[in-house]
Amino acid sequence: MAAEIQPKPQTRTPVLLNKIEASQDVVNTAVIIPKEDGVISVSDDRTIRIWLKRDSGQYWPSIYHTMSGEYSSLISYSCIDILPVFQEFILSEDYNKMTPERTYEAHQGKVTVVLFVLEMEWVLSTGQDKNLTWHCSESGTQLGLYRTIAWVSGLQFDVETRHAFVGDHSGQVTILKLEQDSCSLVTTFKGHTGNVTALCWDPAQRVLFSGSSDHSIIMWDIGGRKGTAIELQGHNDKVQGLCYAPHTRQLISCSSDGGIVIWNMDVTRQETPEWLDSDSCQKCEQPFFWNFKQMWDSKKIGLRQHHCRKCGQAVCGKCSAKRSTIPLMGFEFEVRVCDSCHESITEEDRAPTATFHDSKHSIVYMHYEPTTGWLLTSGADKVVKHEMYLGCEYQLDM
Repeated sequence: MAAEIQPKPQTRTPVLLNKIEASQDVVNTAVIIPKEDGVISVSDDRTIRIWLKRDSGQYWPSIYHTMSGEYSSLISYSCIDILPVFQEFILSEDYNKMTPERTYEAHQGKVTVVLFVLEMEWVLSTGQDKNLTWHCSESGTQLGLYRTIAWVSGLQFDVETRHAFVGDHSGQVTILKLEQDSCSLVTTFKGHTGNVTALCWDPAQRVLFSGSSDHSIIMWDIGGRKGTAIELQGHNDKVQGLCYAPHTRQLISCSSDGGIVIWNMDVTRQETPEWLDSDSCQKCEQPFFWNFKQMWDSKKIGLRQHHCRKCGQAVCGKCSAKRSTIPLMGFEFEVRVCDSCHESITEEDRAPTATFHDSKHSIVYMHYEPTTGWLLTSGADKVVKHEMYLGCEYQLDM
């Protein structure tokens, strides 16, 4: 019988492969050129640069192109301007020439996200004018427009269903059904207390990940149609980027303080409980400080209310003095739990489901190339770091 090679997540120390340090200003975006030892970067110094790896092992600029305005991001070979337009360029096969192809005058405010959908021949874009637009990439014609409640900072698209996932600064995620010249609202949901800063869609598992300035990540089970939302708490600062590695079933997240977390998503995770309301501690029945009647009747001073992160019960500080990690609920850091829940948590329950790494620079943008396991981080320190964070070790399944 033929042996089938199965990839298995590899947990090892990240390896820094290269650093690119020639930019004069903040590098807003850097992406890996597929099937090439190359990188495209966009910087606040108004330059687009194509970096190719030379025989020395170092990256040197093959193209150094200065733009008339500042550019904040790029997708494929399109660039986003801080003006209400974005431009499309064609790169020559040897990556030594970049030719302007088309300018899209799509918005009345700063363009925030551009997404190229090859299968549909669409270019989706959002701006601070709170508009989502989609254009035909062949003709440049605008096909449709949708007005959002706040300016959009995250955008993903599912080709199979033609659903666009839109994350905005109010913390809301909106699902839209896009047609050739129209769109319809499917649903909205909100779980973050801060603005949505990043979205990542896994079409195989039909799961959407959202990151936020509230330091949290939420996994929304879109395909399950049950409204399941799993929280992931592993960052100490604003989540800046999300990428999913389908071959190892790992989520990669980064935050503005330089932290990179690799989450094992091949485990059965649990939803965090709803926080219960009560006028007194649900363990010792001591009144909370707003419960004047019970305070008067019992002649006791009211206590501050807390909540156990495992069961959701309203408890006082004395009944929730202990802390514990609960990785399967997404709590990789120690959180408040009540005494009874603390006793029920085993060492196996505390086994981490994520690994933590320090990129040692303030991350602005992250790009992952799944075919190589290469990860690029661009930072406010004007540096692009090229790292091998994910690889696969292989085992034989006979």
